[in-house]
Amino acid sequence: MDISALSELYREAGLVGAGGAGFPSYAKLNTKAEIILLNCAECEPLLRLHRQLFVAKTEEILSAFDETRECVGAKEGIVCLKDHYTDAIAAFEGVKDRFPKLKLCKLQTVYPAGDEVVMIYEATGRRVRPGGLPIEVGVIVYNVETMYNAHRALNGKPVTDKIVTVAGEVNSPVTVRVPIGTPIKDLIAFAGGQKRDNCIYWVGGPMMGVMSSLSDPVTKTTNSLFVFPDDHYLVKRHDSDLKIEIARAAASCCQCQLCTDLCPRHNLGHPIEPHKIMRAAACNDFKDVNAFMNTFYCCSCGVCELYSCPQGLSPRKLINLVKGGLRANGIKPDPTVKASEVNKNREYRKVPVSRLMARLGVSGYQSEAPLDMTLKGVDEVKIKLSQHIGAPSIPVVALGQRVTRGSVIAKAADGLSVNIHASVCGVVNDVNDKFIKIKFNREDER
Repeated sequence: MDISALSELYREAGLVGAGGAGFPSYAKLNTKAEIILLNCAECEPLLRLHRQLFVAKTEEILSAFDETRECVGAKEGIVCLKDHYTDAIAAFEGVKDRFPKLKLCKLQTVYPAGDEVVMIYEATGRRVRPGGLPIEVGVIVYNVETMYNAHRALNGKPVTDKIVTVAGEVNSPVTVRVPIGTPIKDLIAFAGGQKRDNCIYWVGGPMMGVMSSLSDPVTKTTNSLFVFPDDHYLVKRHDSDLKIEIARAAASCCQCQLCTDLCPRHNLGHPIEPHKIMRAAACNDFKDVNAFMNTFYCCSCGVCELYSCPQGLSPRKLINLVKGGLRANGIKPDPTVKASEVNKNREYRKVPVSRLMARLGVSGYQSEAPLDMTLKGVDEVKIKLSQHIGAPSIPVVALGQRVTRGSVIAKAADGLSVNIHASVCGVVNDVNDKFIKIKFNREDER
């Protein structure tokens, strides 16, 4: 299959990055690629679905990965696994002879090993420029679940469901396969219900996740749901008032620079220096324009805020405030900015995952959460039209229309966009420019 045909197939099937921001997969295909990486490093603590899926569907994932590699003309493919993923490593070793162009890279169990820029450096020695894209250094990165979806697309099945780890204060932690649009309340039910009252619902990993509600739906990028007590440390940090955080920075920041010293991107030579933003907030010092412009190169990993700072201050919140203000005023990062040399002490400034989990107070939520690939049934799905970077998809169904699982309900818009498909059989009972709701009908499934 040539690159244009594969690109069209991925776009029509609705493939987007299943492990991050949802970048449309077809848009990554590029003949400039020399190396293609398979990300199975699970950046965040507690997450496990990617290694579980890799073990369960090794051949399917690697066959799609290798076909994608061959299509773009990359010389090699590298499967990136953390060094303690023994089952996943064994699964790769068991089939590697069938894929001679693929090799294994074992990554340290540190945070954020699965960050795209960090992983590219660890696996290839190449550095993506500040604000740049992997393809600029001849690299493409795909997530494990994305490649599983690619395998299914190559066999005529569009993206209609998602695999999600459900853990925390639930009775039976599980990694479950559900239709896209499944409400969070159903995920909790599949995990045996809550253990306690007064909880919050945290979508994503402990470091970069967000609080959600029971009615919010699963999207193509939903990897995990954690049920935390409403007085948990992470909840308090998430809910802290920005004005108070600015005042705390002014009162408490001692300019120890640990936030910068431990910043993963800074240690790769990117010009992001959180301590300078803290200084500006503390002293109303706006002379150093670069300190503000360099916030564009922050990946919001949260190391500065949730691990480094001995005062418990919030550099990430202030960085996001500055970055958002710049974007709102039409200011863009300077494309000519270059990285400095990799910090010679970088190896000693990595964040061990075990220590990070202890600092976050989530070690007790580490669980097996066994993988259940049986597709779960739900009464109704709410499918968002914007589940990916780029333009929202355009509805092509009407209220009251019957749809079947896998049928197109929203077409890719002009520009960067993908199709969206019905995740269940049933009747459309709401449609607008934000989402489509489908009431499941068992009779339509037969």
